[in-house]
Parts: sequence; structure tokens; C-alpha cells
Amino acid sequence: MLRDVTAVRYVTPLRSGGSVPAVVEADDLGTYVVKFTGSAQGRKALVAEVIVGELARALGLRFPELVLVHFDPAVAAHEPHQEVRDLHGASAGLNLGMDHLPGARDFTPEIAEVLPVDPLEAGRIVWMDALTVNVDRTVQSSNLMVWPTLGTVPPRLWLIDHGAALVFHHRWDGADPAKVYDFRHHALGHYGPDVRAADAELAPKVTEELLRGIVAEVPDAWLTDGGFATPGEEREAYVAYLHARVRASRQWLPTDFPHRDELAAENARRAARNQRGRPAWLKQVPDLHGKPAAEQDWSVHLG
Repeated sequence: MLRDVTAVRYVTPLRSGGSVPAVVEADDLGTYVVKFTGSAQGRKALVAEVIVGELARALGLRFPELVLVHFDPAVAAHEPHQEVRDLHGASAGLNLGMDHLPGARDFTPEIAEVLPVDPLEAGRIVWMDALTVNVDRTVQSSNLMVWPTLGTVPPRLWLIDHGAALVFHHRWDGADPAKVYDFRHHALGHYGPDVRAADAELAPKVTEELLRGIVAEVPDAWLTDGGFATPGEEREAYVAYLHARVRASRQWLPTDFPHRDELAAENARRAARNQRGRPAWLKQVPDLHGKPAAEQDWSVHLG
């Protein structure tokens, strides 16, 4: 079961995403990245985080521990930005925390060039994303971390950020368990993910019993937006959908992944289309939002 902790020190907000999570220290001496119930993404994003994150852990994928965080806005009273304080004020009570990985780095294209990823590991991650309809792990935004990045322990991929998964729960009446989604631009597509081997290994593990135990971890208060009579009824809907989807895996299994050269050519065509019709002076403006190159020599740490 997810452990309960209480936030005792507010460290810093994280402004890399629209939900503005925060790093906090808790009364168990742990440090967590907290996603708040009052964020613009709403509580369904937290439901997706719990279900997909706990399913990933149950299937043996690397995902940081989740905890339920009791948060008093007074802990963050020194936060200087009013909009962030408003978010905290709307999030008093129970929120979701993910174990903080100190020193972890984003899995960027630069790092991807030197970090080897086994096709079966890539296949397992792609398979789980396809099962849970997580279309938000792309080349542009991988939602993958590399950790540890120093020392003798080899770096490994860690999954994070599943709030955009389970897209079907935003409109239950149109949910089709066999629906095919486009995963051609998955962050791990160019590693040749062996999704068929992953399907053979993982699909038998996704039982109704496993799913029922996972959805039981979602607090009742977060299951109020689906149009169901009770939280228990909504939990059963998640179990039924995901169990039906895993049984239909042969229909939605993603196998078409472009090579790096094809991706580069496609991105170049997209960039060229975006440039058309722009004034000449604007075409010369540098990309101020691009990520800087890695600050370390990754070849030292990645062998």
C-alpha cells in the first residue's frame, strides 16, 4: 500500500511543467516531488500517476516509490509567487509524492546518443505505455530520467510523469480497449524495441487481481469526476478497461518505429513547414527554449 507521510519542509517549486510540482521533505526523512490536487491538470492526473506508476513497478520497471503526502500550505508560506501560493492553498490535505532521485538527469537526445538501451527493456516500456495509453513519452519530451549519474553504479532509465496517461478516463463512454494509438515517435523507438517479446512476458502478469489491487491504492476523494455512482464502481471500470485492453494486445501492439535518419528528416520537414510564412526577421530569432547541451561529459559516466 502507498505510505502516508506529512510534508515538514518546502524546498523548491519545479517550473518545468504546467502543474508546478514541488520538492518537499517529509516526516519520514524522505524527499519527494509532490504533485498537487489543486493543479490545472486536476485529480484525474493523480489517478493516472498512481495506476500507471504502480503497474510499472509491479511489472518490474524502474519507477520511484509513490507516497500520499499530507500537505499544509503553511509549510510553504515563504513561497514568493502568489500563483504558486494559490495552488498550495487549493491543495491542502492529501496530495501525491514521488521519491526524489538526487542528481537524476533528463533522458535528452544528447544522452540518448551515448546511453545503451536493451531492445527488450525498450520494448517493455513501449508496451506498458501502449497498454496504459501514455502517448506523452516522445523524443521531444521523454518523461524518462537517467539515474544514478555518478559513482560506480551504472546509470539506468527511470520512468516518471504519467499524469497524461489513461486518456480514456476523460470520456468513458467512448473508451475502446482495442483502439490503436500512434507510438511512432516514442522516446525509445529508435532502439528497436522488442514489443512482441515484452507482450509475451508482461501480458500474462496483468491480471484482474493485480489491477484490482493497484486501483485500490487510489484515494476515494480522487475518484469523483467520472460520472460513476461510487468510487468502487469507478475502480471496477478501470480494472475492466485495462484487463480488456491487455487481452486485445495483438490488435494495438506498436511495431512501426522510424529509424533515427527518418526521424531527423521528418523533423526537418516539420521545421521547414513551420518557417513558411514567417517574416524574415523572425526566422533569424534563435530558439531560446531549446535545452542546452549536457553539462557533463556523459561518456565518462556511461562507459
